[in-house]
Amino acid sequence: MSEPKGFWSEAFSLLGSAGGRVWPITLSFGAFSVFIYLLYIYYFPNLTLEVGPHEVGGVVLSLLLVVRTNAGYDRWWEARKLWGGIVNQSRNLALLGLAHGPADERWRASLLHRIAAFAWAAKARLRGETQLPELKPLLGESEASRVQATEHPPAWIALQIDALLRDACERREGMDRLAFLQAERERTALIDHLGGCERIRSTPLAQAYSVTIRRFILIYLLTLPFALLHKFEAEWMAPVVTIVIAYAVLMLDQLGIELQQPFATRSLNHLPLDDICRAIENNLLALLRQTSGYSGSGAVDSTSGKGGTCNGPG
Repeated sequence: MSEPKGFWSEAFSLLGSAGGRVWPITLSFGAFSVFIYLLYIYYFPNLTLEVGPHEVGGVVLSLLLVVRTNAGYDRWWEARKLWGGIVNQSRNLALLGLAHGPADERWRASLLHRIAAFAWAAKARLRGETQLPELKPLLGESEASRVQATEHPPAWIALQIDALLRDACERREGMDRLAFLQAERERTALIDHLGGCERIRSTPLAQAYSVTIRRFILIYLLTLPFALLHKFEAEWMAPVVTIVIAYAVLMLDQLGIELQQPFATRSLNHLPLDDICRAIENNLLALLRQTSGYSGSGAVDSTSGKGGTCNGPG
């Protein structure tokens, strides 16, 4: 976890700020307010509006923006919790395989490599990426190409994990049925978490809501200079204040847009999926190295009569 930054470093930071994306629009409203100011000074001294409607409209607009920002943050936070679940289920599934699976080093490596590959495939699926170079070191070039060619790579990898678990359960000195059923629950939870992420990705906030807010912003900022012209002794302050207010309003609007796309790399605040997947892979491969030669409780004594078959009693 990165350390929190100080006030001044964040106040002037360009990283994570939507300022660069709203400045062109802000300056457009500023230029319009300068045009209205010049008309007021040289041609139409009565070109003003009462400020009261804008005070009420500002309150309504702020409430709408806060509601949309909260809705966007809820999506972002739910996506982060779902990926936290993928991290946890990946570790749980790996631990079950190592502790209760067969003492076959090749089987263990195949299982943990595919669990790590699932995370990378899920990341690519959510970002719309068709190339998965991270799979080659885990699965080999031919298997990685086969997975990449499937319609839904994470589902295909989950199917391979299921095949490995069934193989372990059907071995005489393999995984007992209770451990197999628990591993299956962890595997299906991975699919459930990915499905939740796909729901967020494919179902943005209602466009009608966004269109309504932005039309309100447009009307509010276009009429604001008329209401500010007679509020200052120095009339040139009206364009300056308009720019400041437009920047604040447009930043809040852009923040709501950024938060509702937690997986898209074009979003300034997208989830660090590459770092999360790399952490999963590093954790699992470290476990695999550290437990090399380890015989878990799943290595059943042939005389005990427990756990030798996947079809036996649980």
